Amino acid sequence: MEVLKHLEPEKVFFYFEELCKIPHSSRNTKAISDYCASFAREHALRYIQDDSNNIIIFKDGSTGYEHSAAVILQGHLDMVCEKDADCEIDFTKDGLTLEVHGDDIMAKGTTLGGDDGIAVAFALAILSDDSLPHPPLEVVLTVDEEIGMLGAASLDCSPLKGRIMLNLDSEDEGKLLVSCAGGVTAVCHLPIMREQTEASPLITAHKKNKYTLTVSGLAGGHSGVEIDKGRANANQILGRLLFSLSKEIDLRLCSVQGGLKDNAIPREASADFIAADSDLQPAELRKQLESFVNKWTGILKHEYKNTDSGITIAISEHTNSDAAATSHSPAVPCKPLTLASTRCAITALYNLPGGVIRMSRDIEGLVQTSLNMGILKTEADEIIYSFSVRSSLATEKEELLSRMECLLDSLGGSISLEGDYPAWEYRADSPLRELMVTVFKEQYGYSPEIQALHAGVECGLFAGKLPGLDCVSFGPMIQDIHTPKERLSISSCARTWQYTLELLKRLK
Repeated sequence: MEVLKHLEPEKVFFYFEELCKIPHSSRNTKAISDYCASFAREHALRYIQDDSNNIIIFKDGSTGYEHSAAVILQGHLDMVCEKDADCEIDFTKDGLTLEVHGDDIMAKGTTLGGDDGIAVAFALAILSDDSLPHPPLEVVLTVDEEIGMLGAASLDCSPLKGRIMLNLDSEDEGKLLVSCAGGVTAVCHLPIMREQTEASPLITAHKKNKYTLTVSGLAGGHSGVEIDKGRANANQILGRLLFSLSKEIDLRLCSVQGGLKDNAIPREASADFIAADSDLQPAELRKQLESFVNKWTGILKHEYKNTDSGITIAISEHTNSDAAATSHSPAVPCKPLTLASTRCAITALYNLPGGVIRMSRDIEGLVQTSLNMGILKTEADEIIYSFSVRSSLATEKEELLSRMECLLDSLGGSISLEGDYPAWEYRADSPLRELMVTVFKEQYGYSPEIQALHAGVECGLFAGKLPGLDCVSFGPMIQDIHTPKERLSISSCARTWQYTLELLKRLK
């Protein structure tokens, strides 16, 4: 059953629903790229599909626009895949289950992928309609934007003739994005040692005193757009709790885990540990752990009452039969870490920086530098802490990375960088921006907000590869992106569609 069939604009929602049937998480974009290539062939359009699965589709200008300057329409193919704990979807092979709630489109139990599936749907709808007036079009659809803009970084831009670009990767109708922060994925590696001797008292304790500490019920969100909302990061909260608990009982970690994406604020995290206290009776230990949970539940609910009111802290005890199943990584050995490794792991988790580091002194309300520990996981011989680091100033980004490296060095760890991308600097002279403001005022009756954003968009990479590029990012209203509450406004899509068509008509 086609859930969106009755919605307008019809072609936009047809293609959006088709895209939602195709699994397209980051690093799993072959199928959706092939769909776009098949679309191009069916419509007799020239296209280029590279080894990374990026795709460029070309269309000549309509009648009267044959000699106009080419316009680039740009978006990305991948989506952030987050889901509710009870959702059984397998993002590697299952499509999304779409639902309509009033003016909103949502996906049942998962992220929707409106970021940036709606851009792809807009582009395909425009390319499929020969009745629309438009200049020559170069539709650029990149991959792996959500994990460091890897597709845009690898794309060969030499076939592109356009120097006007409409980027459809913004989520706030009425705001025109003209500048953004640069960023990088910073992966911190901390080697760990485990107890190896079966005769060790810790191994014996591990068989009967294993527990899982869980932080859940957090709001989460986009680590760029919503990093300044004061929302709790489950991984950081876990570090705070483990340090406090280690002051009350003699614990040894077995594993820590939390979060799925670098650029999503993690909503839950957990730690498997053993209580190594030999002088505590089981009943006494349980009472102490219960007291700890009650105390910290009260503290955290008070501290985050305005942002994460659903925060929940729990400690559960495990029997021999389920001890091996508590870790998120079944292949990870269950043997506890040594005392030294436990202390280093907690020190890193508690002291690695997070959240907003500095606000801009030039633009009121703009975050200048921040980072988000989006992924925490335990391997057999190391713990990995993965961050999305963002800054409008390259020097501040480097300074923050140096601070992290300094801490990791002292703990015997290391840091590696992936997907480094530049900031997109504001262009004072922008004919495209002026046109977009004019058209917006005519359609909406008020002026749009010209915005600089802390979140990364691919415009900075394209500006570096295409000298003289005049670019603006915009899009329909999408709320709670990168969370299972993500919702796309139907009426906003309709308005943004008409706005986009009028812009193409005016770019003659």
